[in-house]
Amino acid sequence: MADVHHESVFFTGRVQGVGFRYQTLQVAKGFEVNGWVQNLADGRVQLEVEGRQTEVAAFLQAIEEELDGFIRKIERAATSREAQLRGFTIR
Repeated sequence: MADVHHESVFFTGRVQGVGFRYQTLQVAKGFEVNGWVQNLADGRVQLEVEGRQTEVAAFLQAIEEELDGFIRKIERAATSREAQLRGFTIR
């Protein structure tokens, strides 16, 4: 199986209780990406996403544009790995 681009992304700011995960799911429908998004106990939102590097980059850019008013900080870590995710869900 071919490797895909994978990113772990952590969003800090006013990202819980504002529909952030739902909006991320809606944005994901416009891209060929797989992954999930979830709230963390420390108030951040975690996003795991994989796909072609250009698709992942465009997806993350769309999230930043759509939810800019809620995001204060973004932490990203990228790798290349065998595909492990299927579909896109809220956890």
